[in-house]
Amino acid sequence: MKDIQVVVIDPVGLHARPATVAVNAASKCKCKVTVSFKGRTVDMKSIMGVMSLGIPTQSEITLACDGDDEENALNTIVETLRAQKVIE
Repeated sequence: MKDIQVVVIDPVGLHARPATVAVNAASKCKCKVTVSFKGRTVDMKSIMGVMSLGIPTQSEITLACDGDDEENALNTIVETLRAQKVIE
């Protein structure tokens, strides 16, 4: 399992549009992808799961990948979210 802690910098947090970007990036991965915030962990391939965390801007979250090609998957997700200015 590979994980990384990042800070959400999108002004509205990880809601609606930025959550869709995150879910779309995670959905392209073959491995299990999760996001954790304040002790709760959800499947990052689920828009309802991600939005249920209610992650505000300037929050530290943990992204984790577990399974086939987990390191490449995590790098791809992080690069995508940084390119869209969702995370720092």
